[in-house]
Order: sequence, then C-alpha cells, then structure tokens
Amino acid sequence: MKLLLTSAGIKNPSIHGALLELLGKPIADCRALCIPTAGYGHPRVTPDMAWHFVAGKELDTPMCELGWRSIGLLELTALPSIDKARWESWVRQADVLLVNGGDPMYLCHWMRQSGLADLLPLLPEMVWVGLSAGSMVMTPRVGVDFVSTKPSITGDDIALGMVDFSIFPHLDYPSFPDNTMACAEKWAASLGCPSYAIDDQTALKVVDGCVEIVSEGHWRFFGR
Repeated sequence: MKLLLTSAGIKNPSIHGALLELLGKPIADCRALCIPTAGYGHPRVTPDMAWHFVAGKELDTPMCELGWRSIGLLELTALPSIDKARWESWVRQADVLLVNGGDPMYLCHWMRQSGLADLLPLLPEMVWVGLSAGSMVMTPRVGVDFVSTKPSITGDDIALGMVDFSIFPHLDYPSFPDNTMACAEKWAASLGCPSYAIDDQTALKVVDGCVEIVSEGHWRFFGR
C-alpha cells in the first residue's frame, strides 16, 4: 500500500503531483472509493459536512472533486453487516481510497471492526489518501489531544501503526488556537515515537517505508 498523508487534502500542485506519482496514471483513469466514517465520530461534524465531502463540495480540502473516472462511497460502519467477499471485491477494484477527517480513533475502531485494516497490507498497489484523521489513523499514536470524543471509543490513543511516526495536522491553522508549534512540541514530547507537525500545504508521501515531505508550506520533524 502506498500512502499520501495530508493535513487538508490535495491543496497545491506539489501534493497533486505526488498523488499522480503514486497512482502511476491520470486521475481520470482511476477508480476511487471515499470513506467518510471518521467524521461521524467528531463532535463538530454534522451530516451536511459528510455530504459535502462525498459530493466533492469541500473546496478547502480537495479530495473527491479531482476528476476521478468513478467514485463510490465506502461506509465502514456498514461493512460488518455485509458479506466480506462482496465488499472486499469493491476495495480490490479501486485504485485509491480517499479518507476524510474527523475523529481518528473512531475511524481506527471501524477499520478494525470492518476488517479493512487487515485487508490493506495485502494491497501493495492501493493508494491511501488521508485527510487529517484519515492520515493520523495510520500512525502508532495520535496523542490524547487529538482524541475528539472522550473517552476514546477504543479507550486509548493507539492507532494502526502502519507507519512508524505520528502526525500533528493543521499546524498554525488560524481557526485552531491550540495548533501552534509550541503545542506541537508538547504533543511530540508525550508520544515516544518520531513525529511530524504539518500545515495544510504539506503532505507525507510514504512508499515501502520511505517518507518524502511534499510541501509548499511549513512543517517540522520531531525525533523519538
């Protein structure tokens, strides 16, 4: 599996170029599935926001509006009630998964419950594009500050660990007063693993465990 872990979607030409490199073909030739699940676990997300993501109306966080050959909706909370062979075929036919933000631990729970977390390592050519929580879920820990619903649905802040670093998204975002570099430093010190603080113009491209910073903004790496 190839990862493009963003703070706010495909925000600039550099991140767009990284996406094309991972896909290996034009967006217009790719089948996408969008996953809105994380939003339902966040206390500030409303149903209209979920629809805006799915419908490609979130111009501040471009994901579904990029001109995909086809795009479908994969709601993880529904998968346990569907025959696995049926929904697994949908995933295997896709080129890319577009994963919305929200509560990373809610998303983590449903990735495990649905079986998607177990399937992903078996899909080496799949591209995972995460937006905020959709990126954080791939890390070892999200940090207690990013557990949106307390107590966490999983009881902790331990995520999937498909990469060996954590992510502090939306660095210095004007509407998030707690997303300063000083707050990121305290967050990083609490984790016990390497981490990155990234702003909305930055993404992390990960292929075979190798991390590439893709940025037209600012970011910072924190060692273990």
